[in-house]
Amino acid sequence: MIKPIIISDTNSKSLKIKKFLLNKIKTFTINKSNLVIVIGGDGFMLKILKQNTKPINLFYGINSGNYGFLMNKFSKKNTIKNLTKSKMISISPLEMKVKTKNKIKKCLAINEVSILRQSRQAANLSIKIFSKYIIKKLISDGVLISTPAGSTAYNLSVYGPILNLNSKKISIAPISAFRPRRWKGKIVSDKSKIVIKNLDFKKRPISAVADNIEVRNAQKVFIKTNNKIKFNLLYDSTRSLQKKIKLEQIRKETF
Repeated sequence: MIKPIIISDTNSKSLKIKKFLLNKIKTFTINKSNLVIVIGGDGFMLKILKQNTKPINLFYGINSGNYGFLMNKFSKKNTIKNLTKSKMISISPLEMKVKTKNKIKKCLAINEVSILRQSRQAANLSIKIFSKYIIKKLISDGVLISTPAGSTAYNLSVYGPILNLNSKKISIAPISAFRPRRWKGKIVSDKSKIVIKNLDFKKRPISAVADNIEVRNAQKVFIKTNNKIKFNLLYDSTRSLQKKIKLEQIRKETF
């Protein structure tokens, strides 16, 4: 009988859940091969996914963090049953290539690529899709490029659109746009190749951040969806990622 791999964060709550599952799966057969159970928060799940880019594994996340948008809720009574009945969705990450003065660095982003000002001065950016400008000069704190899976995270905080998981779209959203003030960003095809250039890299440096990996002093950033990489995520049938996204679309905040 094939047993799943269980990877947990190092906090006490994650370790307790791991201990519980190790004891529980001794008495259950889980008919899912290449299963990896990840216990932690969204950040921990992103880290594990990026370490496993081959499309042979199924990842079932159990939340022991805060919100846990990418994760499933832990239940002593129902977790094993939920796991056996879980449904798979596949998502592809963004690939970010950053050019600095001395190097070119590549990173993957499952949620978003953030282009952020690195000093007290606003960034001066141009944004192209392939070779066509969508904006020749954006003065702002930065810009956010988001996948559908990440569109309810940082993207939503900067008033970017929530994208359906099967939309085949990418969101481009400004962060505190100064000029032009009314530029709301753009939704583009996930086949787009986005080029962001720092128009004043000596005076106004910027950082490029793929989820939680930062490259400083970026001069040019190239972003595209890498459809050759598929992350296969398992979700409880009652709380799928699609349902979570739809709930965010209708959620009303209270203060």
